[in-house]
Parts: sequence; C-alpha cells; structure tokens
Amino acid sequence: MRELQRPSQLNLIPIGFLDDDPPSRITRSTASHRLREVDITDLLRREPIRVNDEKVGLTLEGKRVLVTGAGGSIGRELSRQIARRNPAELVLLGHGENSIFEILLELQSNYPNLKLVPVIADIRNAQRIDSVFKTHQPQIVFHAAAHKHVSLMEANPVEAITNNVIGTRNLVQAALDHNIERFVLISTDKAVRPSSIYGATKRLAEMIVLDAAHQHKRAFTVVRFGNVLGSRGSIIPIFKNQIANGGPVTITHPDMVRFFMTIPEAVYLVLQASSMQNGGEVFVLNMGQPVRILDLAEDLIKLSGLEPNKDIEITFTGIRPGEKLAEELWDEGTPLMQTPHPDIFRLDQDASFLIPNLPQAIEQLSALGTDRAAINKFIDELIPGSHISETQPSDLQPLTLDL
Repeated sequence: MRELQRPSQLNLIPIGFLDDDPPSRITRSTASHRLREVDITDLLRREPIRVNDEKVGLTLEGKRVLVTGAGGSIGRELSRQIARRNPAELVLLGHGENSIFEILLELQSNYPNLKLVPVIADIRNAQRIDSVFKTHQPQIVFHAAAHKHVSLMEANPVEAITNNVIGTRNLVQAALDHNIERFVLISTDKAVRPSSIYGATKRLAEMIVLDAAHQHKRAFTVVRFGNVLGSRGSIIPIFKNQIANGGPVTITHPDMVRFFMTIPEAVYLVLQASSMQNGGEVFVLNMGQPVRILDLAEDLIKLSGLEPNKDIEITFTGIRPGEKLAEELWDEGTPLMQTPHPDIFRLDQDASFLIPNLPQAIEQLSALGTDRAAINKFIDELIPGSHISETQPSDLQPLTLDL
C-alpha cells in the first residue's frame, strides 16, 4: 500500500486572504466571505486512485441496474458513474422523495437518452421491495441505503436494526427470488470488531449478503471502506461550517484517526470490485494510511487561509459512545489477497465470516424490540470481536455530530 504523505510532502500552497490586511481573529460576520474554497483532495495525504474503466463498462453496459439509497452521498455518485457506462435502465430507489427528485433531475439533464426510473420505497417493507424487483427486473443491485450516523443510531438502535439489517435481508431475499445477477453491499470499516450499533448492524448486513452468496452460489459481494470526504453529515462539511462561523473546530480526541477517501474514488473502486466478483467476497479498498483528525482539521484551516489556534480555535470534546480511536478495515489475522486492481484487496476469508442459522438469529434480534441491554448482549454474542455492550443508554446524551 502507498505510504501516507506527511505534511512536509503535501506541497501546500499558501493561499492567504482575499484582502491584503486580514484581521487577527476571524468573526462570524466576516469569515464566510473571506475564506478560500478548499479542494478536499488536498486533504487526502496520498496519491489519487488510478482509473481503468474498461472492465466496469463491460459489466454495466446494457444492464438494468438498481441503486438503493440513490439520493444519498454514495448512492448519488454510484448513480452518476453507472449512468456514464450506458446501462439499459437505472432504477433510483430511495426513501426520501426530495433527494431522489434531485438526482433524477441531474441525470435527466446529463443523460437525456437514459431510461431512469425513480422509486420511492422503504427497504424495510419486504412486500414493496419484492414488487419493485418484479416490476423492473434489475440484473445488478448496488445496496447503499443505510442509517449511518453513529451517535444517532446509538440512541435509536431499533431503527438501525430494522433499516440496516432487516432492510438488507429484504433486498437479498428479493434478489434471490428474482435471480439478480450481481448484488453489491456498500459496507464500512465500522463493521470490523464493532463498538457501535451502526457498525454491528453493518456487520450483520455483510453476513446476510455473504450467507446468501455461499448458500445459493450467487455473485453477491461486500465492498468495505472507511470515511468519505464531503458526504452529508461527515466531518469536512462540519469543519467547514465551524470555520465559516469563526470556530471553534471541535474534535473528540487529539489521537483520533480515520481512513479517508473521496466519494468519486470510493464509488469508482466499488464499481471496479463489482466487475471482479464471483460471489461471497469481501473487498476492501486501499485508503492509504489513516489520517489524524487533528491534522485534517489543521490542514483545512490552513487551506482556508487561516491559522489554527490563532484565527480558529481547536477544542476537544471527548470520545462519544460507540466510537473508537482508530478504525480497522479487516479483522486482525485475516490475510489480504491481491486482485487485478492495485487499490482493491480481497479478504482471504473462511467460515468465521458466517454464523450458523443466521436467519433465525436475525429473527431473534428483531424480536428483542427496544430492550437495549438485551440487544447489546445478543449482538456481542453473535458477532466475533463485537463490544457494543460497553455502551449504556445513560451514556448517550447529549448527542453530537459524527465524524
């Protein structure tokens, strides 16, 4: 894997202020129109991903493709990049009508000859999902729909379970019933040894997809990656807003680190991985070395033309329930295998990725209702390395924004 570029290697360009004489302290009234626009790729601290479109185009061209969560940050970019590869039809499925309307208008403008089908549906409704698959007969499904905010899901575990776990089960069952050729689950590094309800529900979603692949010999697969820069509710928009308001920029812990990738990079590699799948794989993306959140915040402040802890204060708020200081992309001891693409790796997995009687276990979990202690205990017993039982309901207030 490529080495992390240290600050001295970044070749940052001093960009300064729009005026010749900046104030010694930025105020809310002046910050927003003084700040330089920042290209988020400047924050990656690594080389950009290499692109090879040929195999992706062959996989998607002329196919009926369905994207869940098509109005979200990842789902939108998936839809954009799929549209470029000349599918026969692109079904945009989402629960929020406004976000689906927005991506529909964008794609209609850019691809007037592409057959686009907007579908407003909740993946938790199995009957509705089955009807969508029966009507539109997709051949390839990219499943990006999920509740993703760690803090919010800690406070609302039932919503995480019903959407991320039961919703995924409904989609996988519909994919099996309607002979879908390829099914790709978008997953997260938070699914590895999960410490949060969100991470645990995504690990269970992975298990559902992999179990179906192994049981039914289908080309169903998982693509796992870390944080994406610039997605809705993610750290960069939050930091930008805090800087525009004159600070402070808030960080949970000075040693907090995360893997980062841009949305287009992540989606491009998801499409590359989907072209390699045979079924039952977990692909992980090369995200370089983890980046310290404090370094990211300082870089963003500097690239905005300001000075950390002089123009913009940085404060530390403490680790929140469900968070780790560092995330992992795979379980310790699991070998990584090379793939034809240098930035995609396949986990050399075994039966430890699956659990016996998974459908019954999912039903048991669903039946626990709102009993948080029982949910935590059940998940910790079910998922290898899980430790969400350390979070207690009394720890969850007040809620703050996620990384």
